[in-house]
Amino acid sequence: KYYPPDFDPAKIPKLKLPKDRQYVVRLMAPFNMRCKTCGEYIYKGKKFNARKETVQNEVYLGLPIFRFYIKCTRCLAEITFKTDPENTDYTMEHGATRNFQAEKLLEEEEKRMQKEREEEELNNPMKVLENRTKDSKLEMEVLENLQELKELNQRQAHVDFEAMLKQYKEFEEEQKRKEQE
Repeated sequence: KYYPPDFDPAKIPKLKLPKDRQYVVRLMAPFNMRCKTCGEYIYKGKKFNARKETVQNEVYLGLPIFRFYIKCTRCLAEITFKTDPENTDYTMEHGATRNFQAEKLLEEEEKRMQKEREEEELNNPMKVLENRTKDSKLEMEVLENLQELKELNQRQAHVDFEAMLKQYKEFEEEQKRKEQE
């Protein structure tokens, strides 16, 4: 580009863009969902051209929360969801329902069991000792299983391929000799 000698970049006015500006982004559906209007299933990983905006007055630990607008692939109804940095997930807003997720339920169940165990240990010192012995037994079993697997792998690692090839060649030669006879 040509810049004339009297060009002054300070004289160019700055753009005043609105805070709630929407951008068009390409994204994948973050979870399986079902459209409320037509019942179409949208699977996780389906690509969309979405509109993205920053949600006003919602921040989690300094992280902005974004809202995404996508359209159903069959009926073109609008579906919106937001980021959920607290749970490292997304939350459905409207237009569709989130399908059942076994992984999420398992994680929640695991957290609940851990919390119950901690509360139980807090009140009962004998329970702490019992849990420690259970954990150490489990750890010993895991180590034994690991040792068994290592021994199996070592046994299989001592296979002599050269001897196998030599034996196979001898077998082939014997077959040829039998055919010639």
